[in-house]
Amino acid sequence: MRTFVKEMKHVISTDFTVGILGGGQLGKMLLDVTRRWDIHTRVLDANADASARNSCNQFVQGSLMDYETVVQFGNDADVLTIEIEHVNIDALYELEKRGVLVFPKPATLDVIQNKRTQKEFYTAQKLPTAPYMAFANKAELDKATAKGTIKFPCIWKAARFGYDGFGVKKLDNIAAIDTLPEGECIVEDLVPIAQEISVIVARSASGEVSLYPPVGMAFHPTANQVEFVYYPAEITPSISEKAQEIAKDLVAAWEHVGLLAVEFFVDDNNTLWINEVAPRPHNSGHLTIEGCVTSQFEQHLRAILDAPLGKTDFYRPTIMANVVGPADVTGAFEYKGVKNILSTPQAGLHIYGKKTTKPQRKMGHLTLTGENLNDIFKQIKELKSVLQLKAK
Repeated sequence: MRTFVKEMKHVISTDFTVGILGGGQLGKMLLDVTRRWDIHTRVLDANADASARNSCNQFVQGSLMDYETVVQFGNDADVLTIEIEHVNIDALYELEKRGVLVFPKPATLDVIQNKRTQKEFYTAQKLPTAPYMAFANKAELDKATAKGTIKFPCIWKAARFGYDGFGVKKLDNIAAIDTLPEGECIVEDLVPIAQEISVIVARSASGEVSLYPPVGMAFHPTANQVEFVYYPAEITPSISEKAQEIAKDLVAAWEHVGLLAVEFFVDDNNTLWINEVAPRPHNSGHLTIEGCVTSQFEQHLRAILDAPLGKTDFYRPTIMANVVGPADVTGAFEYKGVKNILSTPQAGLHIYGKKTTKPQRKMGHLTLTGENLNDIFKQIKELKSVLQLKAK
């Protein structure tokens, strides 16, 4: 069995290899840190044009859900991590048995991959989460609806493979059930949401824990997708402290290694409810690149390599704006308005390198820092409006 190397001198500028399952924008931004530290990396992704392809030492094209592909890929890594949860769990268990250091741990990822098992875990740990019902398939959901046990309005979530607002739908009435796809799902009571926040916590392989301050999330008025993430969150000190306590309890309960992003609802009574978690760098942490002493990507790498965790202080108020594909463009595109971003002091431009776009696809993000949150909110909205994707 391989043993973990405690000293970074054996990791930097050596043949020590970090394997990353997934080559999207999260992998690309994680590789910004490995390149800076000269850490050897391999990336597996099904897309030949994956965003992370040109930033790693070795790119392997293959399915993250194929057992043999993942085992073969992971066997050549000293540490294996993920940038997306949709990976073959059985392969990760096998690699862990062979002595590969897999972070997050397969047992943790096994729970998180399924929204039903997530909810069951929160309930068992007595952590606050919205009341729910679980259904193995559409037929079970239809029976419950016929019996009148579903209270409308409510929130439907696919148990697996949801992302960026996809796989989540508000059900206003019984007719909405007919529009749902087949498959395992949960139905949550509709919580009266005042706002949504996120807390990112890191835990190293030796158990050191570090928390980022909570950030606020503002959603697009029509798309079920985060549009802006901002610090400081507009919450009371007691809510901030409670959210961090819950995040800390979660990484301890799972003995999690790496980053864990915990999304919360804050209701009209200032009560916290866990919405979902992500065991990896997360969209709600992108603003840490320009805004924090230690970015979420560097912190994740520090955690899985068991290096000392970095400071999580924000320098000043910070806002991140997602740049997504417009409703009227699918396929090849070009950017307009980049000059405006680059000529704006304290603005950060991040382009993910995707070759094609489609409606609501995440294509990049903007970050802006300043002294006053309201002022930079107004400014970043203006910048976001001029940075456009146009069909070629």
